[in-house]
Amino acid sequence: MQTIDQRLDELFADMVGWRRHLHRNPELSFQEEKTAAFVAERLREWGLEVQENVGGFGVVGRLEGRKSGRTVALRADMDALPISDEKTCDYRSQVDGVMHACGHDAHTAALLGVAKAFSERKNELDGNIVFLFQPAEEVAPGGALPMIREGALEGVDVIYGVHLWTPFPVGEAYCAAGPIMAGVDDFTIEIVGKGGHGGLPHETVDSIVVGSHLVIHLQSIVSRNVDPTEPCVITVGTFQGGGSFNVIAERTVLKGTVRTFNEQIRERVRRRIERVVADTCAMFGATADLTFRRGYPTVVNDEREVRRFFEVAPSVFGEGNVRRCPPMMAAEDFAYYLQKVPGCFIFVGAGNKEKQIDSPHHHPRFDIDESAMRHSSKLLAKMALDYISAR
Repeated sequence: MQTIDQRLDELFADMVGWRRHLHRNPELSFQEEKTAAFVAERLREWGLEVQENVGGFGVVGRLEGRKSGRTVALRADMDALPISDEKTCDYRSQVDGVMHACGHDAHTAALLGVAKAFSERKNELDGNIVFLFQPAEEVAPGGALPMIREGALEGVDVIYGVHLWTPFPVGEAYCAAGPIMAGVDDFTIEIVGKGGHGGLPHETVDSIVVGSHLVIHLQSIVSRNVDPTEPCVITVGTFQGGGSFNVIAERTVLKGTVRTFNEQIRERVRRRIERVVADTCAMFGATADLTFRRGYPTVVNDEREVRRFFEVAPSVFGEGNVRRCPPMMAAEDFAYYLQKVPGCFIFVGAGNKEKQIDSPHHHPRFDIDESAMRHSSKLLAKMALDYISAR
């Protein structure tokens, strides 16, 4: 009898074709209508029970085995980013200013391969598999929570997800128990001073000077208010103020992000930002409007399911290529699924410096070594089978 590995090897060419189609036709978060239709059409062709428009443009495919048994959920995200594709290849994005710069096209294609392979052997399954194709991972509040609210996890016992990751070389897999990806919050600070002539600064309150001090003061929160053994990042990503070389700006806007792993530190940092913004502005005679938006929580992997990963993954990658993942300051709304059911989020290497596939995620020349889809599809399939068959 053909193994699941052998069938997924046969389906690899289809995965590449699906991935390249999606790469040519990317859709932004909350706009994945055509992508979702593409996914739903395939799933229906293969006999799955399909729900569309779940939590937005989410698609849920349910496959029942020969026995009711355990139910495993496998998740892929579908949305692209507002980035112009600078690659030179025949599958380059055909949508101006939009591209798959994080691998979600490949996540979707690989999970489609798993769905097709399992649809052909559902009479051999002593359990059920739910395929979650999620919209809007890239933009908070994201697509995971709406999908959960609309029943995507109903009856699910465990969930697994994979992120293809170019900083890790193709042929390797990484996971770890406990917190693995950071909780994320965003802030916007609008500073209001008093504008005036560039040659008469004493008659003004220079919002750009205030903003400059704020950037430095915010960094002191991490260095002086957070336990140095606890990971924390505060990044000011945009600084916008002024419009002319000889005019002192009345308004300046800073935008940034906070990344933490500990909920107590997350709250402490928020309070410190509020205090530092208020006191710095007061020192210069300016005022500020601070907006703090709470984002995704920390991704916390279940210890038992991570042990399963370390038992299963060597059969796909080889003993020496399965490693413990260091904590990452990137964020993922897969965290919401893990708050509801046990599971784990896994990183599968997709970079290949020999092929010059080494651009970082969210970069205009981002690409993956497509053989990573072969690895990720086998890993997801074997994780699901191992869970269903466990006693």
